[in-house]
Amino acid sequence: MAQAQLTIDLDAIRANWRALAARGTAEAGAVVKANCYGLGADRVAPMLAREGVRRFFVATTEEGASLRHILGAGPEINVFSGHMTGDAALLRDAHLTPMINSIDQMLRHVEALPGHPFGIQLDSGMNRLGMEPAEWSALRDIALAQNPRLVMSHLACADEPDHGMNAFQLRTFREMTDGIEAPRSLAATGGILLGEAYHFDVTRPGIGLYGGLPFAAAQRVVALDIPIIQVRDVTAGESVGYGNAFVARMPMKVATIAAGYADGLIRALAPKTHLWAGDTRCKLLGRISMDLITVDVSAVREMPATLELLGPHQGVDQLADHINSIGYEILTSLGSRYARRYLGG
Repeated sequence: MAQAQLTIDLDAIRANWRALAARGTAEAGAVVKANCYGLGADRVAPMLAREGVRRFFVATTEEGASLRHILGAGPEINVFSGHMTGDAALLRDAHLTPMINSIDQMLRHVEALPGHPFGIQLDSGMNRLGMEPAEWSALRDIALAQNPRLVMSHLACADEPDHGMNAFQLRTFREMTDGIEAPRSLAATGGILLGEAYHFDVTRPGIGLYGGLPFAAAQRVVALDIPIIQVRDVTAGESVGYGNAFVARMPMKVATIAAGYADGLIRALAPKTHLWAGDTRCKLLGRISMDLITVDVSAVREMPATLELLGPHQGVDQLADHINSIGYEILTSLGSRYARRYLGG
């Protein structure tokens, strides 16, 4: 069977949520956008709901509607993009809570869905989404009179604990929201780790649930094992793969394995990446192609059926380091062709 297997440990996600929730007294929600960071909302989100999560966060209204179908009635589903043109019917029918980002969105919401729940997103300095201080000052009394479900902002540098932006945004968020009765939220995973001063009423753990930095104490969530299709002997001077990108300097054994950039393993990984046969490290050779990768298995004594790309020897952040990226990109790039196996739940 030439299909790589992606193993997702639901018990590890549960343990990571518990650990982040226990960092303070605030209510802990869960960020499940992008199909739970690529790991499968249909399996991950119901487990989190059973664990006690009552507030979920997604990027778009369409994601929210899909999640409502999965979770059913009950949990609150908050939409970071707010109330966009054309969203009213989905927001209403799926009982979603848009995080209003501007005066225009506020007007759209109250005109299209009077009385429908909403939240507010404020810009405390990131200049990405949310109302800036002057905009919020003009709308604050009107918005608060309609009892928003949540007032939130987002930290730009929470993964750098000593960065001065964190204290600046905390101060700005307090200046914008102190004295309001609505629940407040500032911290995602990195903010949770900064301490309780950043927690307010609701936290929004995301990447930490799925085993990624900056939550260094997270339990590992994913493993990726790729089948070996063929092993061949390559002599000195022979090339391997497209473009003669690798030329053997000595005789070696080369395994061709069943994954490639169509599976989210982007070509830039090739120069620095290794896979593992048990405890033996095996260098990736040449270029990553659409469906295949070639690997040096010369040091492997007993050839296994699969090679490990993600697992005990190498996590998503270590793999991301090879391309100066982050674990988020590795997780959300994992393709649809993997055979997915879920543990626990």
